[in-house]
Amino acid sequence: MKSLLRPHRLAPGARVAVVAPSGPVPEERLQAGLDVLRGWDLDPVVAPHVLDRHSTFDYLAGADADRAADLQGAWCDPSVDAVLCARGGYGAQRMADLLDWEAMRAAGPKVFVGFSDVTALHEAFATRLGLVTLHGPMAAGADFIKNARAQDHLKATLFVPETVRTIVSGGTPLVPGRARGVTLGGCLTLLAAELGTPRARHCARGGLLCLEDVGEETYRLDRSVTQLLRAGWLDGVRGVLLGSWEECEPYERVRPLLVDRLGGLGVPVVEDFGFGHCEGALTIPFGVTAELDAGAGTLTLDQPALR
Repeated sequence: MKSLLRPHRLAPGARVAVVAPSGPVPEERLQAGLDVLRGWDLDPVVAPHVLDRHSTFDYLAGADADRAADLQGAWCDPSVDAVLCARGGYGAQRMADLLDWEAMRAAGPKVFVGFSDVTALHEAFATRLGLVTLHGPMAAGADFIKNARAQDHLKATLFVPETVRTIVSGGTPLVPGRARGVTLGGCLTLLAAELGTPRARHCARGGLLCLEDVGEETYRLDRSVTQLLRAGWLDGVRGVLLGSWEECEPYERVRPLLVDRLGGLGVPVVEDFGFGHCEGALTIPFGVTAELDAGAGTLTLDQPALR
């Protein structure tokens, strides 16, 4: 697995577009997030359909074609320097194949930020555009607008990425050791759901795999990890970083499952790495070569996430 192309960092005054590729966005949270971005001296613009609601499926932020048009329009707008997702939920998979990836490739690299359901888009940006993306807080996320650590780490990654080349989590080793590889991953359920889809990544060989999830019972997490194992998707993975398991069963039930399914891979595994659906979530760049030190709970990037 090779490192991907790094977009340019942001500068004061940069124009950032906010899109909603998945679930519906509460307007008050969106406005609060926009205020944070303006406080960073950014110029946020809201895509036309961000506050839409689907007429039949209330878990979608409007029609698939409209959500896709918003993302593609923002990406292909030469005045836009970054595209930030407003929230996750569900729906990114429904619109991913409606995007004109050739047009987006021609538009050149930009910063892309999101997590949760946006995992499907992280995978697509990696395989179709060959681009580093940021697994980080979303503009209308309650965990973003109310948490200084999440804001500060994302801001540093966007503006001065060399200051966060070493990501210190405070996590502890599930399996000790050090490993080098290219970062990838996201929401466990979404990674399992991506198997067999157009242009999906064949496996995580050579990668440092980041995994987290939210609101899943332990047997469902077991099913998703087992699916990745049975499909050979975890063959050759170099190391595993485990984030948060918010609103899943108590961690004393989840942890033995992670030990059982991942402990036999023969690679370092670190738990509680502080990314995902948790307070103060760290921003993790995907597509960069890095070294994981499970004992120290650190991820050190060979280069800053952004140029």
